[in-house]
Amino acid sequence: MRKFFIVGLTGPTGAGKSTVSKVFARSGYAVINADEIAKKVIAPGSVCVTQLVLAFGRYIMNPNGTINRKRLAEKAFASPSATQLLNDITHPQIFLMTMRRCREAIDSGSPMILFDAPVLFESGSEVMCDAVVSVVAPKELRIERLTARDSLPREAIEKRMSAQHPDQFYTDRSDYVINGGADFSEVKSQTEEIIKLLAEEYAARLRTFSTPNT
Repeated sequence: MRKFFIVGLTGPTGAGKSTVSKVFARSGYAVINADEIAKKVIAPGSVCVTQLVLAFGRYIMNPNGTINRKRLAEKAFASPSATQLLNDITHPQIFLMTMRRCREAIDSGSPMILFDAPVLFESGSEVMCDAVVSVVAPKELRIERLTARDSLPREAIEKRMSAQHPDQFYTDRSDYVINGGADFSEVKSQTEEIIKLLAEEYAARLRTFSTPNT
């Protein structure tokens, strides 16, 4: 019997996933962040670093042997094919480390897990999730947020966004959708309602497996 519950959280950049993730964390979920894992899989000397340099050139390297994430983004989001190449290199390693993190959370007594992954579907990681929640928001609002967060020019942000899918890609593949363009209190309310429904779904599963056969 699978006595844990993994929720995938995804959506386009700037939609508000971090806000939703914090609400899940306050509700007792163990949060696994794919971006943080991605930073670890490109640690100096890793297989991923070697493959990324071969694919995108030494331009993406810092003098100390680390990956310059800004330069990598410039190359990787220059075209859909370049983005796919980045994904093909990094996603398998991210998936393996994610599974290890999930096991660690379960072993520590945290059966409710949130996997925050912008490229959940592209990496095929939705297969390990019991439910998927996507966060979407209007394009202009997302641009404003990313401008403030990353201090990048609008052109660079739009290029990054053009490499991602439209909202419908996420909403059509998700069990729940959150409007990340709403104010904080509304986003929090939407998230808490979904958390309640997920808890009910998990409880129903436990009852089903604990009921003796007649």
